[in-house]
Amino acid sequence: MRNRFLTLATLALLAFGCGGDAQQGAPPPPDVGVAKPIKRDVTVFSEHLGSTAAFESVEVRARVTGVLEQINFEPATVVEEGKQLFLIEPRNYKAERDAADAALKSAEADLARAESDLKRVEQAVKTNAVSQSDVDLATATRDMARASVLSAEAALDRADLQLSYTQVRSPITGQVGRNLVDRGNIVSGSERTVLTTVNRMQPMFVYFDAPEEVVLRALKNLNLTTDSTRERFERDEATLAQVATLIDDDFPFAGPIDYVSNEVDTATGTIQVRAVLPNEEMRLFPGLFVRVRIPIQLLEDAVLIREEALGTDLGGRYVYVVGEGNVVERRYVQLGVVEPDGMVPILEGLDGSEAYIVEGLLRARPGMPVTPDKVSDRNEVKAEAAKEVEPEEEAIDLKPGALDPPSEGEDAPETAGEDG
Repeated sequence: MRNRFLTLATLALLAFGCGGDAQQGAPPPPDVGVAKPIKRDVTVFSEHLGSTAAFESVEVRARVTGVLEQINFEPATVVEEGKQLFLIEPRNYKAERDAADAALKSAEADLARAESDLKRVEQAVKTNAVSQSDVDLATATRDMARASVLSAEAALDRADLQLSYTQVRSPITGQVGRNLVDRGNIVSGSERTVLTTVNRMQPMFVYFDAPEEVVLRALKNLNLTTDSTRERFERDEATLAQVATLIDDDFPFAGPIDYVSNEVDTATGTIQVRAVLPNEEMRLFPGLFVRVRIPIQLLEDAVLIREEALGTDLGGRYVYVVGEGNVVERRYVQLGVVEPDGMVPILEGLDGSEAYIVEGLLRARPGMPVTPDKVSDRNEVKAEAAKEVEPEEEAIDLKPGALDPPSEGEDAPETAGEDG
C-alpha cells in the first residue's frame, strides 16, 4: 500500500513538471541587425595584371670602335636630347677625316686642271691643231675628275660621320641609367656595345592583356570604338584606367586608355591594351608589376550592400534576407567589385527593397524567424545614450601661484580635514 502511494506521488510530480515546461514555451526568435540596401550609380570594373613601360626608351650603343675616354654624366639624372654622354678616342677618326679632306682637295685640283685642258683642246680643234679624238679624251678626263670629286666628298662626309660617332650623345630627353662600361675599356662599333640606357619617365605606359569578352563589353557599354578610345577616355574621368602598385591598397594612379591592339592573341584569347599615366612625382618606373582595373559598364541606381553581410557556401556568395513574417531567406547574389567605402554592388539577386542581415549572422538560419533591429537606428540610440551619460568635467579655478611651492620660512597651507 505504501509503495503504491509513493508511485502515485512520483507520477504526479512528473506530470506537474511536464506541465510547467509546456507553460514556459519555446525561446523567442534571436535578435539580428538588419539594414536596407542603398542605391547609387556605380561603375563596374574589370581587374587585370600588367606592367609599366617607359614612354620612350633607348639603349645608347657605341657606333665606332675605340677606347672609352670620358663619361660626362651622373647616373640617374635627367639629360637633355643631344647631351654628350661619352667620348670614344677620336684621334684615329680625326686623322681619317683629315685624309679624306686632303683627298677631296686633290680631286678638286685634278678637276680644275682637266677643265682647263679641255678648254685649250676645244680652242685648238677649231684651227685643226688637234683632232676630235683629243677633244673627246679631254672631255672624258674632265668627267672622271668630276666623279673623283664627288667620291672624295662622300668619303669626307663618311669620315665626318665616323668622327661624330666618337661623341656619344643622348637621342632623347630622359633619365639616364648608370654607365655599363668604365673608362679605359675598348668598345666595339661592330658589336654595338651597350653603354647605358635613357628612359623618358613622364608620362608612363602601362600594358596589360584583357580577355576579349572584357574589351568587347567595355567598347559596347561605353559606346566606344577602337579609333575613338583615347578621346573618350580623356574626356570622361569615370572611364579612366586605374592602376595600383604592390604597396598600394587603393588605386592612386589613373589615366586614359590610348591603345587597343588590332588583333586578338588566339593562343590566350586576350587583347593587349595600353594606358597612359601621369608621373610628375616619379613614383613609377619601367618594369613595375601593377594591378589595373578598367571600367566596363556604368550601372545607374545600382543596389549596394555592406561587405560583412556576405556569406559563402558551395552554391556561391549569398546574403540572408528577412522576408515575410520575419523569416530568414538565403539569397544567392552576383557581385561587382567592392567600392572604396566597403559597399558591394549586387549585379543579380536583390532589387533593393529587401532588409538584409548585417549583425547576428551566426544566429540566423534559413527558414527560422528572427527579431530584426535596424542597425542604423540602434547606432543612433547608442550615440544618444553615450552623450547623456558622458560626465561633465568640473572647471577647476586655480588662483595664480596656487601650484607654486612655498618659499623658505613660509608655512605650507593647511589641508582640509587635517587636525590643527
